[in-house]
Amino acid sequence: MTTKEMALHVIEELSDDATWDDVQERINFIAGVQKGLRELDEGKGIAHECVREEFAQWLSA
Repeated sequence: MTTKEMALHVIEELSDDATWDDVQERINFIAGVQKGLRELDEGKGIAHECVREEFAQWLSA
């Protein structure tokens, strides 16, 4: 699905009384998710264990 097709699909799923802010918020959310998935595919993710260790340090501080 192209970016344009995804944007149109997202807009079509919104309620008929959606505001411009609703449209922008939803598209920004989808764009962020797509960016994150692309980064994971490129191997740019952080291992789950590393995140767990970092959270443990934050919570014990």
